[in-house]
Amino acid sequence: MFTVLHLFRTERLPYLRFVALTITCCCCILLWGKIALSQQPIHLSMLTSALDAAQGQSLVAAFEAQNPDIKIDVVEGPNASNLIEDLYTSSFLLGDSPYDLVMMDVVWLPKFAAAGWLLDLTDRIPANDLADFMTADLEGGRYDGRLYRLPVRSDAQLLYYRKDWLQQAGIQPPDTFDQLMAASKLLQSAGISKWGYVWQGRQFEGLAAVFVDILAGFGGFWVNPTDREVGLDHPEAIAALQFLRDTVTSGISPPGVTNYQHEDARRLFQGGEVAFMHNWPYAYPLSNAEDSPIKGKFDIKLMVHQPGLTSAACLGGWGIGITKTTAHPDAALRVAQFYASPDAQRLSILENGYLPTRRSLYADPAILTKYPYFSGMMSVIDNAVLRPPIAQYAQASDILQRYLSAAITDRMSPEAALQAAARETRALLAQE
Repeated sequence: MFTVLHLFRTERLPYLRFVALTITCCCCILLWGKIALSQQPIHLSMLTSALDAAQGQSLVAAFEAQNPDIKIDVVEGPNASNLIEDLYTSSFLLGDSPYDLVMMDVVWLPKFAAAGWLLDLTDRIPANDLADFMTADLEGGRYDGRLYRLPVRSDAQLLYYRKDWLQQAGIQPPDTFDQLMAASKLLQSAGISKWGYVWQGRQFEGLAAVFVDILAGFGGFWVNPTDREVGLDHPEAIAALQFLRDTVTSGISPPGVTNYQHEDARRLFQGGEVAFMHNWPYAYPLSNAEDSPIKGKFDIKLMVHQPGLTSAACLGGWGIGITKTTAHPDAALRVAQFYASPDAQRLSILENGYLPTRRSLYADPAILTKYPYFSGMMSVIDNAVLRPPIAQYAQASDILQRYLSAAITDRMSPEAALQAAARETRALLAQE
C-alpha cells in the first residue's frame, strides 16, 4: 500500500509543480499588468478651434515633456467660437461630457458656471498665485464671486490708424468721435484714403463687441450685473448706435461694412484702402509683417470717446477651466495652471503674438523686443470693459445683435431698435 501511494505521489509531482508554476506566472502577469496599467499616463481631453489646435502644439509638447504621466488629447473643432461653444454645451447637456478641460472665451464663463458645468477653482489656487494676473482678466474668470477659469491670453479692441496719412494731412490722431469723423472726411476729400473707418457690422458677436467700445465712449452701459438694470434705451446708448449708423450713411465707412467680420476689416486696412480700423490686437503682427504694404505705416490707440469722458476697450481673451465631471481633477488642475503660467504664456506669445494675462510679461525683454507695442497694452487691459457677466449672456447678445443690425442697415431707427432691444432684454432677465 505504501509503495503504491508513494508511486502515485511521485507521478503527480511534476504535474503539481506545473500547476504551481502556472499559478505563479499568472499572478506575476496580473501583478505586472496592474503595475504597468498604473504607470500608463492619464489622458485628458480638451476641445479647441482648429486654429488653436495648430497654434497650441508647442504648449502640449512642453507640458507633456514636464509631465510624462499626463497626456493632453486636443480635439480639433471649427474655428468659429460660437460653434465651439455649442459643441461644449451639447456635451454638457448630455450629462457625461467627454471633455476634462474647457478652453473658453471670456463670454462663455457666466453661462457655464451658472449651469454648474465647471469645477470651482476658488479654494484650489493659492492667492499668491493669482497676484500677477491682470485684474480684468482674472475677473473675467469669476462668477458670483467664485473663480472658475484661469486666463491664458488677453484681448482688447483698439483703433488702428495710418500715421503716415495723418502726418501727410497735418492732423493728430483723433481722441473724440467728432474728431474721428472729421479726420476721415478730410483724408477722403483729399484723395488720400478711399474710406475713413472700418469695423465689424455683421450680425454676430463681433458687432456686440464693437458696440461695447462705442457705448463706453458715450458713457453708457448694456446691463449692470449688480442690479440687472438695462441701459440700452438710455440716451447714451442711442447716441452710440447713431454714431455707427452715421459712419455708413455719411460714406465714411463702406456700405459693405454692415456685413464685415474681423478679417474683412483687416484686409481692407492692410490693403491700404482705409485710414482707421476698429479691431483686436491680432491684426497688428499681420499688418506689420514683412510682406505687408503698410508695414511701419500705422499705429494703434484706444478707441475714441465723447469730450469729457474716457476711452474703453471691450475685453476679450481666453482661459481654461475644468469640467465638474472629470475623473481626474488634480491632473486637470496641473494642465490649467501650466497653461496660465508665465512660461507657457511666454511661449505662446512669442509664437503667436497674443496678449498676456500676467503683468510681469508686459515687461519681459524677449516679448518687448519682438512686440514693442506691448509696452502700452497693459493700460488698455486695465481699463477694459467686460461684456455683461450674466448667465443669459448668449441670449442677451443675440437680442442686441439683431437690433443693432436692423438699425445700421436702415430697417429701424436707432431709438426704436434699442427700445425694442431693451424690452426684450428686460423680459429675458425677468425669466430667471
